[in-house]
Amino acid sequence: MKHIVKLIEQLEDSAGFSRSDLADLTGASKDTVARWYAGQSSPHPSAQLVMSDLTYVITRLDMYYSRDEIKNWLYAEHPQLDRARAIDLIHDRRTESVIAILDRLDLDVYI
Repeated sequence: MKHIVKLIEQLEDSAGFSRSDLADLTGASKDTVARWYAGQSSPHPSAQLVMSDLTYVITRLDMYYSRDEIKNWLYAEHPQLDRARAIDLIHDRRTESVIAILDRLDLDVYI
C-alpha cells in the first residue's frame, strides 16, 4: 500500500491534485481516498490504473510545464483531442490519445 501513498503524494506535489480531485477522478469518495492514504484500504484496480496513467502523463508533462501549467493542460479542451479534456480521457481509460499528443510534443511537432 505504500506505493499508493507515494502515487497520491506525487499527484499532489507534481500537479497540485487535491484528494478531492482524486476522488472525482477515480469515482471514489473523499473518505475512501483518505483511507487509501492512511493505508487502511487499497483502491480498486480500475482506480489504480487511472492514478497510474495520470502519474505517467504528469511525469511526461513535467519536462515542459510548471505544476500549475500541468493542471491547466490536463483540464483544458484540446483541439487535438476533438475539444475533449485530457483529464476526461484519462478518467475514461482512453489515455492512449493523450500519450499520442505527448509523443508529438517530444518530437517538437505539437500543434
